[in-house]
Amino acid sequence: MTACIVGWHHTKFGKLEDEDIESLIVQAARGAVADAGIGFEDVDEAFVGNMNGGYHKQDFTGALLMQADDGLRFKRVTRVENACATGSAALHQGIRAIENGDARFALVLGAEKMTATPTAQVGDILLSASYRKEEDEVEGGFAGIFGQIAQLYFQKHGDQSDALARIAAKNHHNGMANPLAHMRKDFGYEFCRAVSEKNPFVAGPLKRTDCSLISDGAAAVVLTDVETALAMHKAIVFRARAQVNDFLPMSKRDIVAFEGCTQAWQQAFAKARMSLDDLDLVETHDCFTIAELLQYEAMGLTPAGQGARAIAEGWTGKTGKLPVNASGGLKSKGHPIGATGVSMHIMASLQLMGEAGDMQVDGAETAGVFNMGGAAVANYASVLERLR
Repeated sequence: MTACIVGWHHTKFGKLEDEDIESLIVQAARGAVADAGIGFEDVDEAFVGNMNGGYHKQDFTGALLMQADDGLRFKRVTRVENACATGSAALHQGIRAIENGDARFALVLGAEKMTATPTAQVGDILLSASYRKEEDEVEGGFAGIFGQIAQLYFQKHGDQSDALARIAAKNHHNGMANPLAHMRKDFGYEFCRAVSEKNPFVAGPLKRTDCSLISDGAAAVVLTDVETALAMHKAIVFRARAQVNDFLPMSKRDIVAFEGCTQAWQQAFAKARMSLDDLDLVETHDCFTIAELLQYEAMGLTPAGQGARAIAEGWTGKTGKLPVNASGGLKSKGHPIGATGVSMHIMASLQLMGEAGDMQVDGAETAGVFNMGGAAVANYASVLERLR
């Protein structure tokens, strides 16, 4: 038995000055439960994905979920954290609760409030997802980590600035169609490719348009078993899911290979008895454009060192053979850490239900989702399909 998503809610992502972490959690929880057509008294267990790490003083954020409704009182609620893959980590806990028969309905929520924190402090918090003993002095914070990765890739495979600019332009173009996206602005390839006062270098070869946004937001889903889902108004089934963790220190692995990402996809495909060719779209973790490029190779879309071909030949565009980040991805949609993994699954589910509006990929029947924590340290892959 596996689990199905039967309801969801996604707040707008962005600089949400009138929201705090509590209001974001409450809004997403109420919306998801209502969308599933159940009551809070029907929820048996809940999981809240929230990194925090110093973004706000109110920690113990799992307990805030009960502010949504008294019907959650005396229910099991647990906070989950796994760096930038926190949302997917919470989802996996919810799926286990369903699969083990511990819950008939599980509520899974991810949320983060980041924009009230000074940018330098945000960078330092994010750097905690690296190996501080060796990487604490990397200039540029976590952007510096991926700047180093990009530089190593360039040294090995040649200057890939054209490919990174095309990825940034694609995702910003796609984000124009997403009403929930943080930044709905089509910058175009030329702007993303050129270094300018508005698009300076941030770290190594990465420019501002290569980096995802500091965002606030929340997303929540309701999970149930297949039998129960068949009687509900919509159901997206997990054909497969996989989690693979790799070494935290970059010095202990080939950092441009993203081997944990490869292993996660391979395990998910084996469990689903599918291949990459069976997917109609992918939502993947483009925290930086170099990450999306490396993920093309890790998922098997191209051989190692040839990821640029996928974007140059339009394979990953909305009408290409494998649309990637039709939602705009983290680059345009935003990246409120705890919410990201849940958000990606909702974006894929909207596509499979044919409810993605202007984002819709024609004929979408199966979708893949990849969410990672750190630099391909915690790797989560999902294969989704519409059940009803």
